[in-house]
Amino acid sequence: MTVSVGDTVEMKKPHPCGGREFAVLRVGMDFKLKCTRCGHEVMLPRRKAEKGIKRIITE
Repeated sequence: MTVSVGDTVEMKKPHPCGGREFAVLRVGMDFKLKCTRCGHEVMLPRRKAEKGIKRIITE
């Protein structure tokens, strides 16, 4: 799976606000994701983020 900065991804589990779509702000050992619904930013380890991604919506 190749995820790059600027992509929008759909996660398997929703954010507490109810949104499943996140914008990718940073890729590396950690992924920085921003919820497209409420704007909250989340840092996840690469392995956990890749496991949680359901599909890449826009590239």
